[in-house]
Amino acid sequence: MTGAATHTAEFRTPENLVFSVTLAGPAIRFVAWLIDMLVIAAAASLFGRMLTLLSVFSEDIAGAVLTLTYFAVSVGYGMAMEWFNHGQTLGKRVMRLRVLDSQGLRLRGYQVVIRNLFRFLDMLPAGYLVGGAACLLTRRCQRLGDMAANTIVIRNAEPGRPDLAKVAAGKFNSFLGYRHLGARLRQQVEAGEAAIAFQALLRRDELGDAERVALFRELKEHFAALAPFPPEAVEGIPDEQYVRNVVDILYR
Repeated sequence: MTGAATHTAEFRTPENLVFSVTLAGPAIRFVAWLIDMLVIAAAASLFGRMLTLLSVFSEDIAGAVLTLTYFAVSVGYGMAMEWFNHGQTLGKRVMRLRVLDSQGLRLRGYQVVIRNLFRFLDMLPAGYLVGGAACLLTRRCQRLGDMAANTIVIRNAEPGRPDLAKVAAGKFNSFLGYRHLGARLRQQVEAGEAAIAFQALLRRDELGDAERVALFRELKEHFAALAPFPPEAVEGIPDEQYVRNVVDILYR
């Protein structure tokens, strides 16, 4: 469900945990787009200088290659950045925005391709007028590319310092002796993933037994794949305690 007045979207997990995110409006998205346009223009200018050698042989060929190069850079930049940088271009990163699947999941390759190909329609007739109008008129602040790709753009919350005492007080953390693995874990885990684990621990008593077991098993397997700790550190630790240890490392 999404509230147009508050510009938020809520997602409910199969374990009945509800998480809300703040949607990015057209104004802040426009600023992020301007930053990306400066990056694209700089890259295109660089390629243009490199291609000036072609004008010696044929100005028509040089012009055609330059046009194709600009198209490839402008489209490829958004696709590459959003895919490899977890839904963020440089402009979105500066403005603390991120692209997500409309169900709160990670982006898939076809979604990245579709939303960037539709960008040329959103930019019509100029200055992202069509895309901005679509953002204002849709419940989830989506431009045409977002609607076609089933994506949303959210605002990342400012990182805070959660109360670790609520989830880790009095619990021995066997992971603290492996600083290199802890550093790898902090590098691999995104802020949103860390927040989900923290909220799961805070609201664990709201879950049924089966839902609680399934949720923490899934979280444990996810974090273990990112930075596996040695057997002596995890032996005999329940899944919930494993997640508690991870959260302690991520926010410590």
